[in-house]
Amino acid sequence: MTLAFSRCLCRVLSRQTAPSSFLLGEHHHAVQSPWFAPVMTLKTSAPLRAEPKKKKKVDPRREQMQKDRLRKKLKKLEKVPPEFIPIEDFVTPSQCLDEMRERSSPRLSFEESEGRALLLKEWSRYKQKQHMAEVQAVELALEAQREALKELKLESEELYKAALKPDMLLFPFVHEGPVNTPPIPNYDAPDGKYNDITKVYTQ
Repeated sequence: MTLAFSRCLCRVLSRQTAPSSFLLGEHHHAVQSPWFAPVMTLKTSAPLRAEPKKKKKVDPRREQMQKDRLRKKLKKLEKVPPEFIPIEDFVTPSQCLDEMRERSSPRLSFEESEGRALLLKEWSRYKQKQHMAEVQAVELALEAQREALKELKLESEELYKAALKPDMLLFPFVHEGPVNTPPIPNYDAPDGKYNDITKVYTQ
């Protein structure tokens, strides 16, 4: 391969010593081959003098300062307690917090306000008496039950044990047995069509 290339190069160089009349077209009858092209047709590309971009020198002190700032920000974020997701049922709507009332409260006379205060005191005394009567009735029933169990234990041990057992017929209880078809395992029941307006909170 190198031998053939050297021969072609020698022939091209020998063309340079030929008379200029050959270049002017006196020997048009000669067959020109791409291997024997004149020197005037040879061209070279322009030299590329571009250099790669130099990296900017970074000051190590500046990098350390940036890292210290990030660490301080992270510490501040760690000190801040996490925000709890609000429960919308316990939050009073802003419409209800409006202090401007459309209807003013009625003005009561002195006799009416005193009558209402006395009626409220009388009602509280009545409810207190009712509560104390209920508590006393429960205590009397429990004391009577304990006395009856003591006497029953002295009479018969079997009856005493039977009295301590819970009464299954005391409260009405209805229980249905198994249905005709057993439940399908891992069945996801459809919820129907609805618009989910639940707010999504991200921390």
